[in-house]
Amino acid sequence: MDRIEKLCAERGMRMTEQRRVIARVLSSAEDHPDVEELYRRASGIDPHISIATVYRTVRLFEEAGVVEKHDFGDGRSRYEEAGDDHHDHLIDTKTGEVIEFFDAEIERLKSEIAERLGFELVGHKLELYGKPIPGAEPSRREGLIYTRNVARVAPEKVS
Repeated sequence: MDRIEKLCAERGMRMTEQRRVIARVLSSAEDHPDVEELYRRASGIDPHISIATVYRTVRLFEEAGVVEKHDFGDGRSRYEEAGDDHHDHLIDTKTGEVIEFFDAEIERLKSEIAERLGFELVGHKLELYGKPIPGAEPSRREGLIYTRNVARVAPEKVS
């Protein structure tokens, strides 16, 4: 049983075989697929899965907090397994590449800003949009962890 299936079981969700297939597809995804891509992958495993089933299942998983929805500016909702490993996203507006990263300084600053404004921060999402600087190499400074080629979105639609 994969992580999404376990989380669903812990939350008392009824897991049909089609939901299990969709959960496995999401758990094994190394990108941020949209519903149409999830449907393509899931129907390759079980041709009886309909796109409506995928839409309903993803909505149930999101409501249960086992997947997170993202909008990377291309007009499509994209999904990834909700996890304990917080990260942010940088979207390349030229190629559509989505880079996941974690930066300790950003985490410190966000908490500091919330505190200055009189809040205790309970969560955040950060999406940065940019274009590559010709000849520049990604920073490898302390506290910055990143993964390239995690997902692609349609670059012409990214703002």
